[in-house]
Amino acid sequence: MAKRKIIRIDEEKCNGCGLCIPNCPEGAIQIIDGKARLISDLFCDGLGACIGHCPQAAIIIEEREAEEYNERKVMENIVKQGKNVIKAHLEHLRGHGQSGYLKEARDFLKEKNILAPLEETKAHLEHAHALSGCPGAKIMDFRKKEEPRNKEKAISKGESQLRQWPVQIMLVPAFAPYLNNADLLIAADCVPFAYADFHQDLLKDKILLVGCPKLDDTQVYEEKIGQILKENNIKSITYAHMEVPCCFGLVSIITEAISRSGKNTPFKDIIISIKGEKLK
Repeated sequence: MAKRKIIRIDEEKCNGCGLCIPNCPEGAIQIIDGKARLISDLFCDGLGACIGHCPQAAIIIEEREAEEYNERKVMENIVKQGKNVIKAHLEHLRGHGQSGYLKEARDFLKEKNILAPLEETKAHLEHAHALSGCPGAKIMDFRKKEEPRNKEKAISKGESQLRQWPVQIMLVPAFAPYLNNADLLIAADCVPFAYADFHQDLLKDKILLVGCPKLDDTQVYEEKIGQILKENNIKSITYAHMEVPCCFGLVSIITEAISRSGKNTPFKDIIISIKGEKLK
């Protein structure tokens, strides 16, 4: 067994309410002896859709040795529960950028001659994402419908330039409406702490994606960025990162994603020193 992210349920905190169960279509959780239990490592994808629905804060994500998540075994369980459960599972995978698992699920349904209910309108998917899953992943667009004529004078000192939610690369769905026709800022998560002028100099008029190239799964980043470029017209991409070596890995991932998209998307690389100075 290898180490991976997986949920852990605190038995002392859990009151057996069962609110987590409908939000785990994979079937990894059951109520046993009055407590929520993780019944199989194989069924838990470690994304934590159940966490935001636990009123006792009894569920956390931890990294430990666990059996590898198996999408095909999950789908065998899910198809028995009907179209609505299949749909919830596919939207869960898509909303968290799990394009690999999503492909496996679709292939499974195709083999079984089951129509994938996810193949619906983009507007419906956006609506479903906003109403389900973790509250921290709910799509919110902060952009003003009417921009002031003189934006320089309208922006006061210290005003946040954040124009959307969520911001984590793992959580932003590729179909989020604010991505289309956007200038995209991908920022290593240390940058806003190190660079004092982050909001005014880097974030202003851009849509933000945040992540850590060292600690996160960059393969997921590669899939997510590629999907965003495929499904949207991205006007430009700026990658702001620290001068430390571990931050440079995303440069090649972004440039490769742009190349594969076949689009001529302008790309700018900005380096911030550990002392908070813009080097490039």
